[in-house]
Amino acid sequence: MSIEVSELDAMQGAYKDAMDGWTAAIREEEALATVPHEVAEVDKWELAGDREEEARSKVKAAKKAYEDALREKFYNF
Repeated sequence: MSIEVSELDAMQGAYKDAMDGWTAAIREEEALATVPHEVAEVDKWELAGDREEEARSKVKAAKKAYEDALREKFYNF
């Protein structure tokens, strides 16, 4: 099965979008790392950390799909 360039473009775009989301999640978590020392703020920081981990998982999945498609196109496996 041959991978079309349009499919690779879509996968590359999905990977970039996932990276952008991950970067935003990292910045959100970073911003909350310097807030006042209050329980409510720590809870927000922990939730931001969870969102960062979820975003990272999406990046890894999108990267794997894109890499697999490139391997199929160029190496037929």
